[in-house]
Formats: sequence, C-alpha cells, structure tokens
Amino acid sequence: MDSNVEACENPETKSPEILPSQSPFATASLSLPTTLPTHFFIQPKIQPFFSSQSPNKVKVPTQASSLSHLSLSSISSPSPPKVSFKSIISNNPLQSPLSLGPRRPLGPSNGAAIRRASIVWFRNDLRVHDNECLNTANNESISVLPVYCFDPRDYGKSSSGFDKTGPCKATFLIESVSGLRKSLQARGSDLVVRVGNPESVLVELAKAIGADAIYAHREVSNDEVKAEERVETAMKEEGVEVKYFWGSTLFHVDDLPFKLEDMPTDYGGFRDKVKGLEIRKTIEALDQMKGTPSRGDVEAGDIPSLTDLGINQMAQDGRPSVSASMVGGETKALQRLKTFAAECRAQPHKASKDGSQDSIYGANFSCKISPWLAMGCLSPRSMFDELKKTMNRPVSATSKKNDGVSGSPDTGTNWLMFELLWRDFFRFITKKYSSAKVGATPATTCTSALA
Repeated sequence: MDSNVEACENPETKSPEILPSQSPFATASLSLPTTLPTHFFIQPKIQPFFSSQSPNKVKVPTQASSLSHLSLSSISSPSPPKVSFKSIISNNPLQSPLSLGPRRPLGPSNGAAIRRASIVWFRNDLRVHDNECLNTANNESISVLPVYCFDPRDYGKSSSGFDKTGPCKATFLIESVSGLRKSLQARGSDLVVRVGNPESVLVELAKAIGADAIYAHREVSNDEVKAEERVETAMKEEGVEVKYFWGSTLFHVDDLPFKLEDMPTDYGGFRDKVKGLEIRKTIEALDQMKGTPSRGDVEAGDIPSLTDLGINQMAQDGRPSVSASMVGGETKALQRLKTFAAECRAQPHKASKDGSQDSIYGANFSCKISPWLAMGCLSPRSMFDELKKTMNRPVSATSKKNDGVSGSPDTGTNWLMFELLWRDFFRFITKKYSSAKVGATPATTCTSALA
C-alpha cells in the first residue's frame, strides 16, 4: 500500500472498492496476503494482470470495467480464504502500464492521433488561400510551424555567368515572403525564415520542435525535384514523414485522364485530352491557425535583404533595377486580379475586323499577373473562379481564345483561360521529364498548339 494515499478497507466484502478515476490510463494497486494459494495465480483470466516482479502487488488497467465487480468467489474450488485489499487510483498517466508511443497512436480514428507538431515548408505557394498543404497540416496537428528557406544555391552566378536570380525577382520574392508572414501573424501563427539548404534547415527545426511530419507542395523543375529528394532522404533518417501536395495548376495532376509519363507532348493533344475535365473547387483561407510549437523556442528570424543574398540592387546604368509598380505578396495579387476582372467586364474587347486577332485590356495590354502566379501568391483556380464571375455565359478552361463573340468582354476572359491552360501544359510537361529517368525522350515541338 502507498502511504500517501488514503485507503479504505472493508473485510466484509469480497470485491475491491475502486475509486472513480479521471484518467483513462489510471492504475489500481491491490495488496494481497502472502498466504494466498498458488493455484490462484494460474487462472488464465487472472494471471496476465499480475506483476511477476512483485507477487504481493498487482496492477490492473482500469479500462476493463469488469474489474470493478471482481469477486474471489468466482474462482474454482478449493475456495481461497476471504481477502481484503485496498485500491489506490493514480491520475498520472505516466504510471500507467499502457503508455503512448514516442509519436502518434496507431488508431487513425482516435482523437489522440493528431500530430503533435508539423512543419509546413513553403516554396512557390506563398499564400494562405487555396492552400491544401497549409490547411491539411493545420487540421492534422496540434501545432504548426510554417517555414520558408532562402536556398543559397538559387542565388549567385550560374555556370554560364548569369545571375541565377536577378534583383527584380529577388525583390518580388522578399516582398511576397514578407506578405505571407503578415497573413500568418494575422491568423495567430508566424513564418520562420532561414537562409540555408532546406534539407539542413528542416532537419534542424524538426529536431528542435519534435516534428512528426513535413508538409509541402511538389514542384516541377529539375532543381526543385532534386531538392525534394534531398529533403526526403534527410527526413527518412530522422524518422519524419514527408507529405506532398499539388496546387500549382488549374487541373490537379491526380485528375488527369492519363498518367504523367503518357502525357501528349503537343499542346493540341493535351487540350483534347483534358477537354471537359472538372476543375477542383478552391479551398477557403483559414480564419485562425494553430499556434507554433512551444518546444524548442524557435525564433522567427529576419527576412534577408538583397545584400544578404549577394544581389546588386543597382542596374549597370546606375538606376534602381527594381520597379515599384509591381509589389509581391498575396494581398497585391488578389487586388490585381479583381482590378483586371473589372477591366474585362467594363471595357469592350478589341479585335480585328475578321476577329482573328485577340488582345485584352490592362497595363500594356496584359493582365500582368504572371509574377504572382509564379510565386504562388495566387492560385490558378482562384483566378479561374474570379474570372467566371465576369462572364455572361458559362466558361470552360478548355475554351479557345476566340470562342467569345467579337466585341464582348467574354472574349478577353476566354483569352486568359486559354493562357492558363497553356501554363498547365508547360508545368505538366516539365514535371514529366524532370521526374523521368535518364534517357527519356525529350518533348517535341508543339506544332499543333494553335490548332
């Protein structure tokens, strides 16, 4: 008997008095006389509950409700003498013989199966709206650590002597990362920013917070695919799961009516294959996010400047190399999209007399949305949904660019849908060959693109 717990003994009863427990993993400790016959311990339904190291004490998991009605009279003859014992209930689950593993319980339907801590590795998806990766991590985890890495391998000079990342793109990226941090902070989270190789940075952070998994969007270029492989290898050594998602195209890669390796190498063939394919619905932005992990005391870190990245801020003629007319970030992207949609709606479409030429209104006759799409500040599906609101008739992503009636705003919008489909084609074809084994046949020229 434990001295620090008040026990109640009643010699006239044959069953133990077990106090109610608030813990699902409480234990009951029973003190039995040493004169108990040995045949008592060999009963098949009683033996497993007794500790072999302490014959005078037994530990009984209180999850078995039948133990509250345990009676020694149920044991076969010869009947043992009457015994009395005291029960003590522990509220500390660490003292229970049933303990949770170092990571998640096995039962996926169990509420405790939620991950303790997860990392969201932001890449070219610098947004909170229509972000399946972020939403899933938030729903499956108790705490979430959003991370962005400025990989030094993406900067400096290439083997040909050109800048891998110029000052315009770098400035736009820095603004986009800053905008993402503000969006996350407004939702109760934050963005951890580091300058370093992702496979090293993510491992360090995963160890610090005890992360169960890394959530990230897949990319398509050769360098990006190699980065994913390095991260997967590093995380496998640490026993951390890596979960990838797809969110950079209008059509989801899993919805394509063909395997990626069987994708047509010309645009016309691709367009015919995806004709009538349904576009997935956009995912609403989270109003509130799970907090960042308290373990590890991870600092958010500063967003680097162009100088920190080794990029010259001035052009060769001495003038600033960055234009202030385009500012990176999700907020600016959504503003630009709404402005462009309003322009398409308010102004008539301009076309030649035979209707063969097509153009749209906007700055220099362009929507000027490509930079935000490239950084993932805006998703193609969100763009599609917004443009559908301006249409006078149902629109399909596979519409030809001159499907609208000449002079109607629908023609300009169809033009943009046409461009989004081209963008899908190039991303899928890039993914096809960046993921292919060495020796794969290169893509052919898209001779039927305008057919």
